[in-house]
Amino acid sequence: MKIVIIGGTGLIGSKTVTRLRDRGHEVIAASPNTGVNTITGEGLAEALIGCDVVLDLANSPSFADQDVLDFFGTAGRNLLAAEKVAGVKHHVALSVVGTERLQESGYFRGKLLQEKLIRESGMPYTIVHSTQFMEFLSGIANSGTVGQAVHLSPAFVQPIASDDVADAMADIALAAPANGIVEIAGPERVRLSDLVQRYLTATKDPRTVEADPEAKYFGARLDTLSLVSEGNPRLGHVTFETWFATAPPAPAH
Repeated sequence: MKIVIIGGTGLIGSKTVTRLRDRGHEVIAASPNTGVNTITGEGLAEALIGCDVVLDLANSPSFADQDVLDFFGTAGRNLLAAEKVAGVKHHVALSVVGTERLQESGYFRGKLLQEKLIRESGMPYTIVHSTQFMEFLSGIANSGTVGQAVHLSPAFVQPIASDDVADAMADIALAAPANGIVEIAGPERVRLSDLVQRYLTATKDPRTVEADPEAKYFGARLDTLSLVSEGNPRLGHVTFETWFATAPPAPAH
């Protein structure tokens, strides 16, 4: 089977490429630095020749509200149009648990537009809603830092390791289209403020977390369950402790 992974050189993409190649599939890691650009269309038609499945794992390079909307709108339209011409049989996109609940955020408005374009495209599809990646804990801490205090919501999260995300994406790529949403999550539910404090303590970071219900997450105020699945998600196996034991050092803030 030929599989094209948009964003195939990124954190999730590179791991998913390896997993699918190990299973014997022909996999193209598509990204601007490999000559495939979903914004300009460069190299897209050529990459999709004979393609059975497309995984869209790309993310906006800028999180500014209009930039995110433009990225997911333009990339989504270009990619889906090219897939129709190429006869792609399954479009898989990685999105976020809680997207529809967090429309105060420009980032999540962009993700919802991406999902709308997929649903209305007529393409067989699967949208994967994932909880937050453990690899982003350092960035989340930095985003809420004022001096030596980190202001974060006490809303629940269920963080998932990138290895578990890649396992799920590889399996879903080889499965029949769900024509709906599949949810994946980490094995442990914990409050965001508590999780980041655990991370800072483990990295010997002197900052302290202050639980603040008004603290914004990508521009949106969180309710207690905004970021966790309300259904029966596929659960990963990697706990925070297991992930942290092998995680690369976090950059200084």
